[in-house]
Amino acid sequence: MKASVQGFQDKKVGSGALFTDIYLLEGKRTPFGKYVGSLSTVSPTDLGILASRAAIDASGVPASDIDQTIVANIGQASADSFFLPRHIALYSGAPLESTALMTQRICGSGVELLGQAAEQIALGKANLVLGCGTDAMSRFPLASYSARQGFPLGRPEFIDLLWEALNDTAAVPMGCTADNLAREFSLTREEVDAFALRSQQRCADAQAAGFFEHEIVPVAGKGVLEMEGLKPRQYRCSSRTGLAADEHPRQTSMEELARLPFVFSKSGPTSAGSASGIVDGAAALLVASGDYVRANGLKPLGKIRGFAATGVLPEIMGIGPVPAIRLLLAQMKLTTADIDRYEINEAFAAQCLAVAKALNLDQDKLNINGGAIAIGHPLGATGVRLALTCLQTLKRDQKQLGIASACIGGGQGIAMVVEAC
Repeated sequence: MKASVQGFQDKKVGSGALFTDIYLLEGKRTPFGKYVGSLSTVSPTDLGILASRAAIDASGVPASDIDQTIVANIGQASADSFFLPRHIALYSGAPLESTALMTQRICGSGVELLGQAAEQIALGKANLVLGCGTDAMSRFPLASYSARQGFPLGRPEFIDLLWEALNDTAAVPMGCTADNLAREFSLTREEVDAFALRSQQRCADAQAAGFFEHEIVPVAGKGVLEMEGLKPRQYRCSSRTGLAADEHPRQTSMEELARLPFVFSKSGPTSAGSASGIVDGAAALLVASGDYVRANGLKPLGKIRGFAATGVLPEIMGIGPVPAIRLLLAQMKLTTADIDRYEINEAFAAQCLAVAKALNLDQDKLNINGGAIAIGHPLGATGVRLALTCLQTLKRDQKQLGIASACIGGGQGIAMVVEAC
């Protein structure tokens, strides 16, 4: 069997691709640090290098075999942002002759980069691809787009790019899209808060059971990232001890959640407690051809079976996973009941709950280790984290098929079917 790809398109829905003989070898991620927390002084480049090195080490394959590196990064949060993909590749040990590029589909970028990696392999352009998503949201800068042209005395123009990332200027702020879906699906404040609480509780249970230890590589308080022929890179966490576990999860209750004010609209129901966490972190996965796997006697985590992306109304962007999942499953001649585990990004509780209701999902299959409300949503890294967590969950639960999916600001959705080995 040879790696291959079959593309598909439905002009009224979206497009995607189905794959054969494409594997996900191994993955790792940094802990996700809370907003202005332990990782807020570390650049997204360094976070990406740390996650990528850990994934390569865990896979047992030599970094010198990497043919391409594909990176997702949404917020340019360090001075070397223009070089970020290449720096992550080189400092992770990829050959000088290998290539690196950046992909951007906002919240779906992590899933997108894995799909692009699979396409490159199926087209014969690579046998081994390093995929990495990274964002240090605490470091999203204040920017002036007009300072170079000058400004009137006392009227400098600066914007907060983190705040702007939460707003779609063609439609409504991201949180309003969740409130819109709450109205469309008749979701109550109590239902939304209960979903948020469950995310925190499931995450706490998974942490207590040591589930995330399989995917997280601790970040030391400080370090030097060296590679022969390159200038050393130094990083320092804001905490002396660094970070070994996700920093955003918190204990809460229905009573505490009910006291939080609505954030985006007067009628809610979205509050800070039912929205994804603003965090810093990176995740990496290695994608390989079946020929490479067999030639090296590897035991991969799973396969990439297919992925799809779709467009939806910007005002209800959170519903994006619904058409993406339906399109992909139809192409694969599967139903939602055939999927054993779902990892659907919890941009907002109302949004994820609306998706679950629209697809009539068994919520005992959905985000069973908690989601982004507890863990956080570092934009470029989330999709890689979803795929990695999904595969780890399938392995633990001895199940076969999983979906990693996300809504996307501006009105898109993306989904990927993975199969455990």
